[in-house]
Amino acid sequence: MEELAKEAGITVRTLRFYRERGLIPPPRRQGRIAWYDEHHLARLRTIAALLERGHTLNGIADLAAAFESGRDVGEVLGLGEPSEETPVRLTPEALADHFEGEVTPENLATALDLGYLATDGDEIVHISRRLLDVSAALVREGVPLAAVLEAGRAVREHAEALAELFTEMLRTHTAETDADRLRPLAKSVVDAELSLALDRRLRRDASD
Repeated sequence: MEELAKEAGITVRTLRFYRERGLIPPPRRQGRIAWYDEHHLARLRTIAALLERGHTLNGIADLAAAFESGRDVGEVLGLGEPSEETPVRLTPEALADHFEGEVTPENLATALDLGYLATDGDEIVHISRRLLDVSAALVREGVPLAAVLEAGRAVREHAEALAELFTEMLRTHTAETDADRLRPLAKSVVDAELSLALDRRLRRDASD
């Protein structure tokens, strides 16, 4: 414990306090010896970084609980990694930097539930670089992260319906092996229709 505290730059008393609060996992015990490892050190450095960013210990404890109850990468990527999206590995403090002031236990639980985020040891994996960048951009524009996530949930439902429509059409009218090759055509139709729908909606709002 003394070695870990020294490496983390904190006192043994602080380390004991973190252990009592459940902020770090218990050590591996071998007889009367308690072994701490790089996992514990990484957690302590994350706690320090989140404290610097204004999170309270209660908030960090809630975040830790959300992480530990969330799905891991194996569950989220159970069907294989996305064919066109690039997963992104983040530390908890890097995630806090992307969404300054918006990484709450509630938002984290929603993102884990949607499968946007998964855990891999002390790292967080976001399923899509594009979704991460867009979400962060919307938050920087003043849209609450909770609203971004709820919109994402609604979009997910519509996207599932669109994917079912196109796969059924291709399955009916083309060879089964053509579905992946023709996938860009389906995406182009959705992109064009969304662009036209935005034109109509924005013109309607401007005329009201």
